[in-house]
Amino acid sequence: MHNNPVAVVLLAICPLLIAQQPQPAPQTPAAAQQAATTAPPSPHTLLDGTPVKLRLSQTISSADTKVGQEIPFEVVEDVSVDGLAVLPKGSTAIATVTTSEHKKSMGRAGKLDIAISYARLKDQEKIALRATQENKGGGHVGAMTGAIVATSIVFFPAAPLFLFVHGKDISIPQGTEITAFVEGDMHLNMANFADTPASPVLPQTSAAPALPVQVSLVIDSTPAGADIEIDGAFVGNTPSTVTATSGSHQIAVKKKGFTDWTKTLNVTGGTVHLNAELEQAPKK
Repeated sequence: MHNNPVAVVLLAICPLLIAQQPQPAPQTPAAAQQAATTAPPSPHTLLDGTPVKLRLSQTISSADTKVGQEIPFEVVEDVSVDGLAVLPKGSTAIATVTTSEHKKSMGRAGKLDIAISYARLKDQEKIALRATQENKGGGHVGAMTGAIVATSIVFFPAAPLFLFVHGKDISIPQGTEITAFVEGDMHLNMANFADTPASPVLPQTSAAPALPVQVSLVIDSTPAGADIEIDGAFVGNTPSTVTATSGSHQIAVKKKGFTDWTKTLNVTGGTVHLNAELEQAPKK
């Protein structure tokens, strides 16, 4: 049996052709990480590493701070998610004093370490903060800019925010600004951040004050000739007809040698008759 030369040649080069076909390159870890980072972020989520600009709300010093003392910061700019401010400007953030030492003798400096902890969202939930954009752990980060340099603020991932000033007690002035970063993704209930429309305020129509009604008081007494007082003011002697406005009044009829006669009267209009029966005052 004779072999076909052409078939032999084709059979010989087919493995070579198959070997020369381009094979898909294995995906490197860096490429996999890049593909993961290009995925769209989860909706309604305050993302890890989101910057939060803060301003120190009070001057602090190693001369009078104590370990565990909370130090207030103020949020400088709105932090928004899905177009809604979830951490509004003016919100409160808190740091905690982790080390506080007074300056010592022999020129040794004081020491003040504070760690940024959290901020309070618009719905009053806490969001954890750290002082570095990426939480890689390990040694010093050495990220210092602007006001941070002026106050010698150095960052450590393990305890996010530290302050060091050598040679004397440390004093960090009110208004010092830093940038902290959100610690971990936080899913939010966006209904808690929607502004509730204010109820329309309708103009109030003030009712015209009611004019006082004049009331006639016809006052007699037994015996006659007694003094008449209305609300402590003398108005005449019995028998008399006097005019008063509607409302509550204190009526008193007084005569020497007799016990005072008093009555509280609430009148609304018309004519009111009163007769005071005076009793002889007991002899002393």
